[in-house]
Amino acid sequence: MGRIFKGIGLVLGGKAGAGLLSLLYLLMATRYLGPTDYGVLVLVHAYVTTVCGIVEFPAWQAIVRYGAEAEKESGTQRMARLLRFGATVELTGGALAILSAMALASLVGPHLGWPPKAMAFAQIYAFAVLGSVRSTPSGYLQLIGRFDLIGLHNLVQPLVRLGGALVVIAFGWGLKSFLVVWLLAALAEFAVLWAMGFWFAARRLGPSLWRPEPGEVTSENPGIWRFLIASNADVTLRDLSGRIAPLIVGWVLGPASAGLFAVAQRATVIIAQPAQILGNTSYAELSHIVAEGGGGRPLRQTLAKVVGISLLAALPIVAIVALFPQAVVHLLAGSSFAAAASVMVALVAARAIALVGPPCSSAISALGHPARSMSANLFSSLVFLPALPFLLHRFGLMGAGVQAVGQAVVASGLLVFLAWHSSTRR
Repeated sequence: MGRIFKGIGLVLGGKAGAGLLSLLYLLMATRYLGPTDYGVLVLVHAYVTTVCGIVEFPAWQAIVRYGAEAEKESGTQRMARLLRFGATVELTGGALAILSAMALASLVGPHLGWPPKAMAFAQIYAFAVLGSVRSTPSGYLQLIGRFDLIGLHNLVQPLVRLGGALVVIAFGWGLKSFLVVWLLAALAEFAVLWAMGFWFAARRLGPSLWRPEPGEVTSENPGIWRFLIASNADVTLRDLSGRIAPLIVGWVLGPASAGLFAVAQRATVIIAQPAQILGNTSYAELSHIVAEGGGGRPLRQTLAKVVGISLLAALPIVAIVALFPQAVVHLLAGSSFAAAASVMVALVAARAIALVGPPCSSAISALGHPARSMSANLFSSLVFLPALPFLLHRFGLMGAGVQAVGQAVVASGLLVFLAWHSSTRR
């Protein structure tokens, strides 16, 4: 627990600074662009990240899980081969995601209300996919305990966005310039984290990183392909609702409603990011617990503490949003986004319920059963995502809040059951 919260403390230090910077550029972007243009900006970015989330193939969970075994054996050659394998898989998936986003932009954009300038830039913006193609270096930094660097990296994107927003507003430019800024921020995220990962891997592994001895990654890491496929499907399904919901809102209700929804959803980041960080940082430690043969009661005790602390930490934020929704929206985006207040309360409640998900998914994956976590997220997505268009027609923007709460309750309940069941069978 000490190592887990030391890690989350280091990452949250960067996240706190990033959150402040993000709030500043959100204040500027929403007031400068207004609900409709801000909605278009959000929809273009959400489209790219959704395609990326479906097509990409992040490798960080495999790096952490099998890397923990390699470190236990002091196997630098095995670690080098594992890192090269993870990088190859992830970068190939990233290239396919970019090509897919380019190919589909002209088909999807008209249905989301993109203006001509956004349509013309959408294919270039597909390279923003690279902002998410960085899990291999992130996984290695987690494995070696360099959460301080992950925390610093969290500042890269908001710094670029904030600096770019200041320039755009100073020169009186428009929506396309904001898209350029967000693209540059994504490319900076990609470059900085890969540089950090390569630097420390080269220092620790030496020449073996570039010229490892011959060896078969799949034989020395049994089941790695099955693990990669299942863990990636799990991550995709877990994040799919949050990524695709703005697109469905924009498709059904238009860009202005998508802008309102994005502001409401932004309030949930205060809860969501610490929970996701906690899940990621605990995953490295849970993998070490399992590798040392403690995948039963010790893992359950650690998991219960992680979930309990995350829920307690979220309660004050939930209370503030529930009691003062209009004030929170006004702070985030201004009076023109006031209609986002009611759905924001529902989304924050849903996110609080979903706090148990990331740590439980991490525990299930650390035990070597990511397919079980994937099944829970698949079931909840299949039940609730198809209902979102109907709920939006029936309840307006609040339908997105109803969908989010329902999905959070079902997914969280299933993940708690599966985490406990998987650990008691060891």
